[in-house]
Amino acid sequence: MAAASCQLTEDQFLCSICLDVFTHPVSTPCGHTFCKACITQHWNINVPSQCPNCNKMFSTRPELQVNTFISEMAAHSSEQQAAKPAEVPCDVCTGTRLKALKSCLVCLESYCETHLEPHLTRPGLKRHQLIDPVGNLEDRMCTKHDKPLELFCKTDKMCVCMLCTYSDHKNHDLVPLTEEYEGKKAELKKTDDEIQQMIQKRRLKIQEIKRSVELSEEDADREIAGGVQVFTALKESVERSQAELIHTIKEKQRKTEKQAEGFIKELEQEICELKKRSTEVEQLSLSEDHLHLLQSSRTLKAAPPTKNWTGVRVTPPSYEGTVVRAVNQLEETLSNQMKKLLEIALKRVQQSAVDVTLDPDTAHPKLILSDDGKQVKHGDVRKNLPNNPERFNTSVNVLAKKSFSSGRFYYEVQVIGKTKWALGVVRESINRKGKIKLSPQKGFWTICLRNENEYKALTGPSVRLSLRSGPQKVGVFVDYEESLVSFHDVDAAALIFSFTGCCFKEKLFPFFSPGNNDGGKNSAPLIISPVNHTK
Repeated sequence: MAAASCQLTEDQFLCSICLDVFTHPVSTPCGHTFCKACITQHWNINVPSQCPNCNKMFSTRPELQVNTFISEMAAHSSEQQAAKPAEVPCDVCTGTRLKALKSCLVCLESYCETHLEPHLTRPGLKRHQLIDPVGNLEDRMCTKHDKPLELFCKTDKMCVCMLCTYSDHKNHDLVPLTEEYEGKKAELKKTDDEIQQMIQKRRLKIQEIKRSVELSEEDADREIAGGVQVFTALKESVERSQAELIHTIKEKQRKTEKQAEGFIKELEQEICELKKRSTEVEQLSLSEDHLHLLQSSRTLKAAPPTKNWTGVRVTPPSYEGTVVRAVNQLEETLSNQMKKLLEIALKRVQQSAVDVTLDPDTAHPKLILSDDGKQVKHGDVRKNLPNNPERFNTSVNVLAKKSFSSGRFYYEVQVIGKTKWALGVVRESINRKGKIKLSPQKGFWTICLRNENEYKALTGPSVRLSLRSGPQKVGVFVDYEESLVSFHDVDAAALIFSFTGCCFKEKLFPFFSPGNNDGGKNSAPLIISPVNHTK
């Protein structure tokens, strides 16, 4: 079948009546083939029956026979797709140009399935190099020598033909195209592997970001729920306090009104009795009978007893302090709620606890560090240490070993018994030599204790902190992405101070300054304490 198909031309698959690929091909007794519908319609119109090709006359309309061979070949031909605009067409097809399956680098032509057959069967053509179909095969010929481009010049990074090796590319580093192809293919494979790794890393980063968004959303929902609960409780407390205040005031007013009503009722009763006596006296005084008046006046009822109302007063109740007391009570409620919130806040930042150890290479020569790197105090003796770039040589400071350049971290420092100290975080590039001013502008985000009870945030200029009591343990929390540094009184679960809107562009190091010994008054060490999560 394949051998036969390669010898048939495309025209042999077309009906001579409709000029399209056969549909239900049938043959006449004279051997010609047509679409069944075409020849039937033709004979219905043209009488007597005659072959449209050879004009042979039939006395009676002949019986048509299905042409199985042509039917199969036509069906096979119709299954092959015509080349679309973006596809390479067959260079041999006439009429409808079918989609090419291969291109020949020797013949410089592209072939559909039918016309490719000779290259698959004939010995001479089987040696030709076939590739996936490409357009513009002339681009694969040397424009100077009109020969196939078979070599690659590594010197000039271009494809050349054999004749080029004797002229423009003589003595150049030349390799066969296949060799350069394999090398370039391996290089592209390596590049693609790297690209795929980059894609995978970015996909993982997308997952990480999405997970961060999910966690952020969960935190936001939890924070909103907690906030709504707190504010609902506060709202209810305010409404309850307001209701109690109104009730107290109205109750005082009600008692005043009740007292006044009692006085008024008693006075009205006396007025009624007095009016009765007034009427009797008036009637008797109008009598002109001397004897009757004198006798009746002796029997006149005595005046009813009356109260001395001179000192009776209805004094409006005093509301002085009622609102103040209600507000004070509300303030106490708010204070309790605030304390709970601060405890929750402290508990959350403690989830970011990290292990901090002091770095002896940064410590001032008079500082004494414990063997485990968790304590530091000021000594009187200056040790003979190398003045390396990392070391503070004038200010009695020391940094932690570990730095942080992203995320959140938290640590706690015990300051019991000290009269001076400074704590916080600093950027890596701070000045460590000579006199140092602690301020955010210089890369220091710190708070300090001076003169036993003078607490300050070193904001440049510094801000004095009003604390109810001095902290015994200070928690330091940093959120790098949020540009936040906050200090907490761990035992009181209270916020001491926060630096916001910080400019973080470098690594951050925990910072410690135990202060001068001060003749033993400030000999207690700063102690990095393990974090005990609040319950």
